[in-house]
Amino acid sequence: MPALIDPFQRRIDYLRVSVTDRCDLRCTYCLPKGFKGFEEPAHWLTHDEMTRLVGLFVSLGVSKVRLTGGEPLLRRGITTLASKLSALPRLKDLSLSSNGTQLARHASDLRAAGVHRLNISLDSLDASCFARITGRDCLGDVLDGLRAAKEAGFDPIKLNMVVQADVNVDEVERMVAFALQQGFVLRLIEPMPVGDTGRATQGVNLTQLGESLAERHGLIPQVLGQGAGPARYWRAPHGSMSLGVITPMSQHFCASCNRVRLGVDGTLYLCLGQNDRVELGRLMRAGASDADLIDAIQAGIAAKPERHEFNERPERVVRFMSQTGG
Repeated sequence: MPALIDPFQRRIDYLRVSVTDRCDLRCTYCLPKGFKGFEEPAHWLTHDEMTRLVGLFVSLGVSKVRLTGGEPLLRRGITTLASKLSALPRLKDLSLSSNGTQLARHASDLRAAGVHRLNISLDSLDASCFARITGRDCLGDVLDGLRAAKEAGFDPIKLNMVVQADVNVDEVERMVAFALQQGFVLRLIEPMPVGDTGRATQGVNLTQLGESLAERHGLIPQVLGQGAGPARYWRAPHGSMSLGVITPMSQHFCASCNRVRLGVDGTLYLCLGQNDRVELGRLMRAGASDADLIDAIQAGIAAKPERHEFNERPERVVRFMSQTGG
């Protein structure tokens, strides 16, 4: 099978695909209130265009695809798109990231469409804190979505909690207890300086916090294979819950990076913390053949940066997280 190998001998086998840059929340670290600079729908890739591009990546050795946003469940026909992608030969894993607000009515259809795993953003179990972070009082909708996802048979379900100093750091213990009770995987994430909102968010050193939480709850280090992702994990002895930390600021994981991102307009982003990109959507709509697009993909991977510079140059990335694709 062909493989995408970057200049630093990292095998790129994971593609994150943004199906929309729209979101029904305004999380303080992601999108500013009143933001209106969304991509024009006319520039969005159609389902068939997305399937074509993803199919080319799969033909080049990508085996894992995650649907992201914005909020992907706002994209009309998302389950139809998931069905098209899950039918691609050699695609081993199709997953989806969501804020959970629309999940209750989509969970069973997503499962039937071939989505294997879910990551759900949940920064607080306190309704007032949740509303302060997200701009909406809809914690109940997210919890309903989590119940529906469990009933639909999704396993594992990962909760992503962006930990902010003086905002929700005091709720981490409550979230750990919730994940233990429900059997969820909890991943604590350091906010990244992507866009003005990201730079204005004060994070917490999760390298230290993760280790202290693991010791306090008797969790055991969990060793995962190469390319398993950026999180470092511990698991409960009985195996029903895992705790992970994603630490782009206190301990970056760039040496094992195995992913690239495709924006809703077909822009290929080679690094979350750099501005390198390839305009695959524009090339495709200009009449590029599959061979032309494969050449462009391979050229992009050949130019993939070694690492982000979040600590050294936090001002570098001006686009907001939703514009990159999660």
